Amino acid sequence: MNASRPIYWFLLLVLLVIASACSNQATSEPQPAAEIDSATEKPVVLSATPSPTATATATASPTSTQTPTVTPTPTPTLHPMSIPALRQMSFPGSEIIIEDTLEPGANYNRYYVSYLSDGLRQYGLLTIPYGETPPTGWPAIVFNHGYIPPEQYRTTERYIAYVDWLARSGYIVFRIDYRGNDQSEGIPRGAYADPGYTVDVLNAVAALKQFPPADNNRIGMWGHSMGGYLTLRAMVLSEDIQAGVIWAGVVASYPDLLTRWRRGSANGPTPTPPAARRWRSNWYARYGTPEENPDFWDTISSNSYLEDLSGPIQLHHGTADESVPLEFSEILYQELQDAGMAVELYTDPGDNHNLSNSFGQAMTRTIEFYERYLKGE
Repeated sequence: MNASRPIYWFLLLVLLVIASACSNQATSEPQPAAEIDSATEKPVVLSATPSPTATATATASPTSTQTPTVTPTPTPTLHPMSIPALRQMSFPGSEIIIEDTLEPGANYNRYYVSYLSDGLRQYGLLTIPYGETPPTGWPAIVFNHGYIPPEQYRTTERYIAYVDWLARSGYIVFRIDYRGNDQSEGIPRGAYADPGYTVDVLNAVAALKQFPPADNNRIGMWGHSMGGYLTLRAMVLSEDIQAGVIWAGVVASYPDLLTRWRRGSANGPTPTPPAARRWRSNWYARYGTPEENPDFWDTISSNSYLEDLSGPIQLHHGTADESVPLEFSEILYQELQDAGMAVELYTDPGDNHNLSNSFGQAMTRTIEFYERYLKGE
Protein backbone atom coordinates (compact mmCIF):
# COMPACT_ATOMS: atom_id res chain seq x y z
CA MET A 1 0.00 0.00 0.00
CA ASN A 2 2.74 2.46 0.97
CA ALA A 3 4.67 1.66 -2.26
CA SER A 4 1.68 2.57 -4.51
CA ARG A 5 1.16 6.07 -3.11
CA PRO A 6 4.10 7.74 -4.88
CA ILE A 7 2.83 6.34 -8.19
CA TYR A 8 -0.60 7.72 -7.48
CA TRP A 9 0.66 11.17 -6.78
CA PHE A 10 2.91 11.08 -9.81
CA LEU A 11 0.02 10.17 -12.12
CA LEU A 12 -2.12 12.93 -10.58
CA LEU A 13 0.63 15.50 -11.20
CA VAL A 14 0.95 14.44 -14.89
CA LEU A 15 -2.79 14.83 -15.37
CA LEU A 16 -2.73 18.37 -13.90
CA VAL A 17 0.15 19.44 -16.23
CA ILE A 18 -1.68 18.15 -19.33
CA ALA A 19 -4.88 19.96 -18.37
CA SER A 20 -3.02 23.23 -17.87
CA ALA A 21 -1.34 23.00 -21.30
CA CYS A 22 -4.68 22.46 -23.05
CA SER A 23 -6.12 25.48 -21.31
CA ASN A 24 -3.25 27.78 -22.47
CA GLN A 25 -3.54 26.56 -26.11
CA ALA A 26 -7.24 27.47 -26.20
CA THR A 27 -6.60 31.08 -25.16
CA SER A 28 -3.67 31.72 -27.62
CA GLU A 29 -5.60 31.41 -31.07
CA PRO A 30 -4.24 34.06 -33.56
CA GLN A 31 -6.43 37.19 -33.75
CA PRO A 32 -6.57 39.92 -36.41
CA ALA A 33 -3.91 42.48 -35.67
CA ALA A 34 -4.87 46.09 -34.94
CA GLU A 35 -3.17 49.20 -36.50
CA ILE A 36 -3.72 52.90 -35.87
CA ASP A 37 -5.08 55.09 -38.69
CA SER A 38 -2.93 58.20 -38.37
CA ALA A 39 -5.77 60.40 -39.59
CA THR A 40 -8.34 59.24 -37.06
CA GLU A 41 -6.26 57.69 -34.31
CA LYS A 42 -8.82 54.86 -34.21
CA PRO A 43 -8.07 51.15 -34.54
CA VAL A 44 -8.57 49.74 -37.99
CA VAL A 45 -9.04 46.01 -38.28
CA LEU A 46 -7.10 44.38 -41.13
CA SER A 47 -8.45 41.03 -42.26
CA ALA A 48 -8.27 38.75 -45.26
CA THR A 49 -11.70 40.04 -46.32
CA PRO A 50 -11.55 43.84 -46.19
CA SER A 51 -14.42 45.49 -44.47
CA PRO A 52 -16.06 48.61 -46.01
CA THR A 53 -14.06 50.74 -43.57
CA ALA A 54 -10.79 49.19 -44.67
CA THR A 55 -11.62 49.73 -48.34
CA ALA A 56 -12.53 53.37 -47.84
CA THR A 57 -9.35 54.00 -45.89
CA ALA A 58 -7.16 52.50 -48.62
CA THR A 59 -8.85 54.59 -51.33
CA ALA A 60 -8.41 57.80 -49.40
CA SER A 61 -4.73 57.17 -48.74
CA PRO A 62 -2.66 60.29 -49.56
CA THR A 63 0.05 58.09 -51.09
CA SER A 64 -2.18 56.95 -53.96
CA THR A 65 -0.60 57.65 -57.39
CA GLN A 66 -3.70 57.09 -59.47
CA THR A 67 -4.92 60.12 -61.50
CA PRO A 68 -8.30 60.48 -63.15
CA THR A 69 -8.45 59.96 -66.90
CA VAL A 70 -9.46 63.16 -68.70
CA THR A 71 -11.14 62.86 -72.08
CA PRO A 72 -10.24 65.94 -74.17
CA THR A 73 -13.10 67.89 -75.73
CA PRO A 74 -12.67 67.88 -79.50
CA THR A 75 -12.21 71.33 -81.09
CA PRO A 76 -14.84 71.94 -83.77
CA THR A 77 -13.35 72.05 -87.26
CA LEU A 78 -14.09 75.35 -88.98
CA HIS A 79 -14.89 75.38 -92.65
CA PRO A 80 -12.03 77.11 -94.51
CA MET A 81 -14.51 79.52 -96.12
CA SER A 82 -15.91 80.66 -92.78
CA ILE A 83 -15.09 84.10 -91.45
CA PRO A 84 -13.96 82.64 -88.06
CA ALA A 85 -11.52 80.31 -89.86
CA LEU A 86 -10.06 83.16 -91.92
CA ARG A 87 -9.67 85.24 -88.78
CA GLN A 88 -7.37 82.58 -87.37
CA MET A 89 -5.03 82.95 -90.34
CA SER A 90 -2.20 85.44 -90.75
CA PHE A 91 -1.66 87.58 -93.84
CA PRO A 92 1.91 88.86 -93.70
CA GLY A 93 2.19 90.00 -97.31
CA SER A 94 5.74 90.70 -98.47
CA GLU A 95 7.93 93.26 -100.12
CA ILE A 96 6.52 94.46 -103.45
CA ILE A 97 9.06 93.71 -106.18
CA ILE A 98 9.13 95.78 -109.39
CA GLU A 99 9.51 93.22 -112.16
CA ASP A 100 9.18 95.58 -115.12
CA THR A 101 8.59 99.27 -115.87
CA LEU A 102 5.65 99.86 -118.21
CA GLU A 103 4.62 102.82 -120.32
CA PRO A 104 3.57 105.62 -117.94
CA GLY A 105 0.13 107.15 -117.66
CA ALA A 106 -0.83 110.81 -117.94
CA ASN A 107 0.60 111.77 -114.55
CA TYR A 108 1.72 108.48 -113.01
CA ASN A 109 4.19 105.66 -113.49
CA ARG A 110 3.10 102.10 -114.22
CA TYR A 111 4.91 98.96 -113.11
CA TYR A 112 4.53 95.19 -113.42
CA VAL A 113 5.15 93.95 -109.87
CA SER A 114 4.99 90.86 -107.68
CA TYR A 115 4.40 89.95 -104.04
CA LEU A 116 3.96 86.78 -102.01
CA SER A 117 0.69 85.22 -100.85
CA ASP A 118 0.55 81.77 -99.24
CA GLY A 119 4.11 81.26 -100.42
CA LEU A 120 2.96 81.81 -104.02
CA ARG A 121 4.35 84.61 -106.15
CA GLN A 122 1.48 86.80 -107.31
CA TYR A 123 1.69 89.50 -109.95
CA GLY A 124 -0.15 92.71 -110.61
CA LEU A 125 -0.19 96.23 -112.02
CA LEU A 126 0.99 99.08 -109.77
CA THR A 127 0.68 102.81 -110.44
CA ILE A 128 2.46 105.59 -108.52
CA PRO A 129 1.64 109.30 -108.98
CA TYR A 130 4.26 111.69 -110.29
CA GLY A 131 5.75 114.22 -107.95
CA GLU A 132 7.17 114.32 -104.47
CA THR A 133 5.80 111.64 -102.16
CA PRO A 134 3.70 113.18 -99.35
CA PRO A 135 5.26 112.99 -95.86
CA THR A 136 3.05 110.04 -94.88
CA GLY A 137 2.96 108.47 -98.35
CA TRP A 138 0.36 108.36 -101.11
CA PRO A 139 -3.16 107.09 -100.39
CA ALA A 140 -3.49 103.65 -101.98
CA ILE A 141 -6.25 101.48 -103.40
CA VAL A 142 -6.27 97.69 -103.82
CA PHE A 143 -8.18 97.04 -107.04
CA ASN A 144 -10.15 93.75 -107.20
CA HIS A 145 -11.25 92.95 -110.75
CA GLY A 146 -14.31 90.88 -111.61
CA TYR A 147 -14.35 87.37 -112.98
CA ILE A 148 -12.46 86.81 -116.21
CA PRO A 149 -11.60 83.24 -117.23
CA PRO A 150 -8.09 82.80 -115.75
CA GLU A 151 -6.71 81.46 -119.02
CA GLN A 152 -7.90 84.63 -120.79
CA TYR A 153 -6.91 87.16 -118.13
CA ARG A 154 -3.94 89.48 -118.81
CA THR A 155 -2.49 91.92 -116.29
CA THR A 156 -2.33 94.88 -118.66
CA GLU A 157 -5.71 94.31 -120.32
CA ARG A 158 -9.27 95.15 -119.22
CA TYR A 159 -10.23 97.76 -116.61
CA ILE A 160 -7.76 100.21 -118.18
CA ALA A 161 -10.08 103.23 -117.90
CA TYR A 162 -11.01 102.35 -114.30
CA VAL A 163 -7.40 102.16 -113.16
CA ASP A 164 -6.48 105.29 -115.12
CA TRP A 165 -9.18 107.42 -113.50
CA LEU A 166 -8.10 106.40 -109.99
CA ALA A 167 -4.38 106.79 -110.75
CA ARG A 168 -4.82 110.26 -112.31
CA SER A 169 -6.63 111.34 -109.14
CA GLY A 170 -3.51 110.95 -106.99
CA TYR A 171 -3.71 107.38 -105.73
CA ILE A 172 -1.40 104.42 -105.80
CA VAL A 173 -3.46 101.69 -107.49
CA PHE A 174 -2.56 98.04 -106.92
CA ARG A 175 -4.57 95.93 -109.36
CA ILE A 176 -3.72 92.37 -108.38
CA ASP A 177 -3.86 89.18 -110.42
CA TYR A 178 -5.42 86.45 -108.28
CA ARG A 179 -3.64 83.11 -108.04
CA GLY A 180 -3.60 81.17 -111.27
CA ASN A 181 -4.52 84.26 -113.32
CA ASP A 182 -2.01 85.15 -116.05
CA GLN A 183 1.47 84.56 -114.55
CA SER A 184 0.44 84.32 -110.87
CA GLU A 185 1.34 81.02 -109.24
CA GLY A 186 -1.27 78.67 -107.81
CA ILE A 187 -4.51 77.07 -108.94
CA PRO A 188 -7.46 79.39 -109.76
CA ARG A 189 -10.30 77.78 -107.80
CA GLY A 190 -12.55 80.83 -107.87
CA ALA A 191 -13.77 83.06 -105.05
CA TYR A 192 -17.02 81.57 -103.77
CA ALA A 193 -15.98 78.09 -102.64
CA ASP A 194 -12.26 78.50 -101.96
CA PRO A 195 -10.48 81.08 -99.72
CA GLY A 196 -7.47 81.52 -102.03
CA TYR A 197 -8.53 84.75 -103.73
CA THR A 198 -9.50 86.30 -100.39
CA VAL A 199 -6.08 85.38 -99.01
CA ASP A 200 -4.42 87.02 -102.03
CA VAL A 201 -6.38 90.24 -101.48
CA LEU A 202 -5.50 90.43 -97.77
CA ASN A 203 -1.83 89.76 -98.48
CA ALA A 204 -1.92 92.55 -101.07
CA VAL A 205 -3.13 94.92 -98.34
CA ALA A 206 -0.29 93.78 -96.09
CA ALA A 207 2.21 94.22 -98.94
CA LEU A 208 1.02 97.79 -99.53
CA LYS A 209 1.49 98.55 -95.85
CA GLN A 210 5.17 97.63 -96.31
CA PHE A 211 5.60 99.65 -99.52
CA PRO A 212 7.44 102.90 -98.65
CA PRO A 213 5.62 105.22 -101.12
CA ALA A 214 2.21 104.17 -99.74
CA ASP A 215 0.52 105.61 -96.65
CA ASN A 216 -0.29 102.50 -94.61
CA ASN A 217 -3.02 104.41 -92.75
CA ARG A 218 -4.84 105.40 -95.96
CA ILE A 219 -5.62 102.19 -97.82
CA GLY A 220 -8.90 101.77 -99.66
CA MET A 221 -10.36 99.03 -101.82
CA TRP A 222 -12.32 98.93 -105.07
CA GLY A 223 -14.14 95.90 -106.44
CA HIS A 224 -16.34 94.99 -109.38
CA SER A 225 -18.68 91.99 -109.52
CA MET A 226 -16.70 89.08 -108.00
CA GLY A 227 -14.19 91.72 -106.88
CA GLY A 228 -17.02 93.31 -104.90
CA TYR A 229 -17.53 90.01 -103.09
CA LEU A 230 -13.81 90.00 -102.23
CA THR A 231 -13.92 93.65 -101.12
CA LEU A 232 -16.78 93.11 -98.68
CA ARG A 233 -15.13 89.97 -97.36
CA ALA A 234 -11.78 91.70 -96.87
CA MET A 235 -13.40 94.60 -95.01
CA VAL A 236 -14.97 92.37 -92.36
CA LEU A 237 -11.65 90.56 -91.92
CA SER A 238 -9.10 93.41 -91.92
CA GLU A 239 -9.03 96.66 -89.99
CA ASP A 240 -6.55 98.14 -92.47
CA ILE A 241 -9.07 99.08 -95.19
CA GLN A 242 -10.44 102.55 -94.52
CA ALA A 243 -13.05 102.72 -97.30
CA GLY A 244 -14.49 100.49 -100.01
CA VAL A 245 -16.29 101.09 -103.31
CA ILE A 246 -18.20 98.22 -104.95
CA TRP A 247 -19.66 98.24 -108.45
CA ALA A 248 -22.29 95.61 -109.33
CA GLY A 249 -21.01 93.45 -106.51
CA VAL A 250 -21.79 89.87 -105.64
CA VAL A 251 -22.48 91.03 -102.10
CA ALA A 252 -25.45 88.94 -100.96
CA SER A 253 -25.37 86.30 -98.23
CA TYR A 254 -24.80 82.71 -99.31
CA PRO A 255 -28.46 81.73 -98.92
CA ASP A 256 -29.37 84.64 -101.23
CA LEU A 257 -26.59 83.73 -103.67
CA LEU A 258 -28.09 80.26 -103.93
CA THR A 259 -31.73 81.29 -104.27
CA ARG A 260 -31.77 84.77 -105.85
CA TRP A 261 -28.95 84.66 -108.41
CA ARG A 262 -30.70 84.19 -111.72
CA ARG A 263 -28.46 85.55 -114.44
CA GLY A 264 -30.41 86.93 -117.36
CA SER A 265 -29.70 87.61 -121.01
CA ALA A 266 -31.55 88.54 -124.17
CA ASN A 267 -32.44 84.87 -124.52
CA GLY A 268 -33.59 84.43 -120.93
CA PRO A 269 -31.88 83.26 -117.73
CA THR A 270 -28.56 81.48 -118.14
CA PRO A 271 -27.93 78.30 -116.15
CA THR A 272 -25.75 78.27 -113.09
CA PRO A 273 -22.15 77.42 -114.14
CA PRO A 274 -21.23 73.74 -113.58
CA ALA A 275 -18.54 74.63 -111.01
CA ALA A 276 -21.07 76.56 -108.91
CA ARG A 277 -23.59 73.72 -109.15
CA ARG A 278 -20.87 71.33 -107.99
CA TRP A 279 -19.87 73.13 -104.78
CA ARG A 280 -23.48 73.99 -104.01
CA SER A 281 -24.49 70.34 -104.26
CA ASN A 282 -21.50 69.22 -102.20
CA TRP A 283 -22.24 71.71 -99.43
CA TYR A 284 -25.93 70.81 -99.38
CA ALA A 285 -25.04 67.14 -99.01
CA ARG A 286 -22.49 67.73 -96.26
CA TYR A 287 -23.95 70.62 -94.26
CA GLY A 288 -27.63 70.72 -95.17
CA THR A 289 -29.61 73.54 -96.70
CA PRO A 290 -29.72 77.04 -95.17
CA GLU A 291 -33.04 76.11 -93.59
CA GLU A 292 -31.59 72.92 -92.08
CA ASN A 293 -28.28 74.39 -90.90
CA PRO A 294 -28.46 78.21 -90.77
CA ASP A 295 -25.42 78.48 -88.47
CA PHE A 296 -23.10 77.04 -91.11
CA TRP A 297 -24.37 79.32 -93.86
CA ASP A 298 -24.14 82.35 -91.57
CA THR A 299 -20.48 81.71 -90.74
CA ILE A 300 -19.41 81.74 -94.39
CA SER A 301 -21.43 84.88 -95.25
CA SER A 302 -19.73 88.26 -94.83
CA ASN A 303 -23.19 89.73 -94.29
CA SER A 304 -23.33 88.09 -90.86
CA TYR A 305 -20.37 90.21 -89.70
CA LEU A 306 -21.23 93.68 -90.98
CA GLU A 307 -20.81 95.25 -87.54
CA ASP A 308 -17.09 94.44 -87.91
CA LEU A 309 -16.77 96.37 -91.17
CA SER A 310 -13.54 98.39 -91.23
CA GLY A 311 -14.93 101.49 -92.93
CA PRO A 312 -17.71 103.08 -95.01
CA ILE A 313 -18.87 101.55 -98.29
CA GLN A 314 -20.22 103.08 -101.50
CA LEU A 315 -22.35 100.84 -103.74
CA HIS A 316 -23.13 101.26 -107.46
CA HIS A 317 -25.46 99.09 -109.53
CA GLY A 318 -27.20 99.36 -112.89
CA THR A 319 -30.89 98.55 -112.93
CA ALA A 320 -30.50 96.57 -116.17
CA ASP A 321 -27.61 94.43 -114.91
CA GLU A 322 -28.11 90.94 -116.34
CA SER A 323 -25.11 89.37 -114.59
CA VAL A 324 -25.62 90.25 -110.91
CA PRO A 325 -29.06 91.14 -109.52
CA LEU A 326 -29.60 94.74 -108.41
CA GLU A 327 -31.28 93.40 -105.28
CA PHE A 328 -27.90 92.15 -104.01
CA SER A 329 -26.75 95.75 -103.57
CA GLU A 330 -30.15 96.85 -102.29
CA ILE A 331 -30.19 94.12 -99.63
CA LEU A 332 -26.64 94.93 -98.50
CA TYR A 333 -27.50 98.63 -98.34
CA GLN A 334 -30.40 97.89 -95.98
CA GLU A 335 -28.31 95.48 -93.91
CA LEU A 336 -25.57 98.09 -93.47
CA GLN A 337 -28.09 100.72 -92.47
CA ASP A 338 -29.58 98.33 -89.92
CA ALA A 339 -26.08 97.70 -88.56
CA GLY A 340 -25.49 101.46 -88.19
CA MET A 341 -22.68 101.52 -90.77
CA ALA A 342 -21.90 104.36 -93.20
CA VAL A 343 -23.11 103.38 -96.68
CA GLU A 344 -24.15 105.00 -99.96
CA LEU A 345 -26.08 103.38 -102.80
CA TYR A 346 -26.35 104.70 -106.36
CA THR A 347 -28.59 102.91 -108.83
CA ASP A 348 -28.14 103.81 -112.47
CA PRO A 349 -31.36 103.47 -114.50
CA GLY A 350 -31.09 101.24 -117.52
CA ASP A 351 -27.38 100.62 -117.08
CA ASN A 352 -25.58 97.32 -117.47
CA HIS A 353 -23.14 95.27 -115.42
CA ASN A 354 -20.18 97.53 -116.29
CA LEU A 355 -22.08 100.80 -115.82
CA SER A 356 -21.08 101.68 -119.37
CA ASN A 357 -23.71 104.40 -119.80
CA SER A 358 -22.97 106.21 -116.53
CA PHE A 359 -19.27 105.40 -116.21
CA GLY A 360 -18.08 109.01 -115.87
CA GLN A 361 -20.66 109.88 -113.23
CA ALA A 362 -19.96 106.69 -111.27
CA MET A 363 -16.19 107.33 -111.33
CA THR A 364 -16.71 110.94 -110.22
CA ARG A 365 -18.76 109.74 -107.23
CA THR A 366 -16.12 107.10 -106.51
CA ILE A 367 -13.32 109.70 -106.40
CA GLU A 368 -15.38 112.04 -104.22
CA PHE A 369 -15.98 109.18 -101.80
CA TYR A 370 -12.27 108.33 -101.56
CA GLU A 371 -11.38 112.00 -101.11
CA ARG A 372 -13.66 112.17 -98.10
CA TYR A 373 -12.62 108.94 -96.44
CA LEU A 374 -9.03 108.40 -97.62
CA LYS A 375 -7.65 111.87 -98.29
CA GLY A 376 -9.83 113.54 -95.67
CA GLU A 377 -10.78 116.37 -98.03
